[in-house]
Amino acid sequence: MKRVFLFLLTNMAIMLVLTIVTSALGINKFLTANGLNLPMLLAFSAVVGFTGSFISLLISKPMAKWSTGAQVIDTPQNETERWLVASVQRLANKANIGMPEVAIYQGEANAFATGAFKNSALVAVSTGLLESMTKEEVEAVLAHEVAHIANGDMVTLTLIQGVVNTFVVFLAKVVGYVVDRMVLGNKNDAPGIGYYVTDIICQLILGVLASIIVAWFSRQREFRADAGAAQYVGTPTPMVNALRRLGGLEPGELPKSMAASGISDKAGVMALFSSHPPIEARIAALQNRT
Repeated sequence: MKRVFLFLLTNMAIMLVLTIVTSALGINKFLTANGLNLPMLLAFSAVVGFTGSFISLLISKPMAKWSTGAQVIDTPQNETERWLVASVQRLANKANIGMPEVAIYQGEANAFATGAFKNSALVAVSTGLLESMTKEEVEAVLAHEVAHIANGDMVTLTLIQGVVNTFVVFLAKVVGYVVDRMVLGNKNDAPGIGYYVTDIICQLILGVLASIIVAWFSRQREFRADAGAAQYVGTPTPMVNALRRLGGLEPGELPKSMAASGISDKAGVMALFSSHPPIEARIAALQNRT
């Protein structure tokens, strides 16, 4: 229920911002009697493409806490919590970033990092991860998440998604216009039903193809985060052991908005859409560092 509500809330916010921005800038009238105004359409597409990405980024921390039930450790209550906070602080100092919030949530073995800014991010680990790994392995996972923050991965992926979204919207509307005017022969000034139907279908198809591109970029940054973990803890061995252990466990499912910064991965036919490389490939990359 929370995830459905968050989805609806995010889309309402996006629609509100788009309405205000496009009206204020006067870039929502790219269909003219003389045809498409391509510069105006490109500007409109950029606003649509980047607005959703940046709204998602800006609300990523509260959404993560809400959707996973993660509890931020304000004052450590036990030895485990004290160790977690101290470990993240030590790793953050090595990465030269501000101390992230540290949280624990109920679930199978997994972890994630999120947040719009390097110096006010969030690192969360599941109870399953704490129960199934040694301290050295948990520290390596924490270092992996801190590396995501230090590398600016959340912002980078947001920018990539915004660029991809821009071209999806732009191309979909161009194809919709061509089909409406040249294929279906609409001679009216206003676009016909063919334009709207084609636009929707093209956005769906191009959106799927675009997700493959974004997933590829995401997989590359996972190797960087693994390398960062090895650097921060001084050896790749704990991260290798953590990945091996994860390979024998069922990683906990994360909300889609969080999955790109977690430690789980997919296999099989969905590999092209996976935000994470296969665990075997990540282990091989780490072992090649030794």
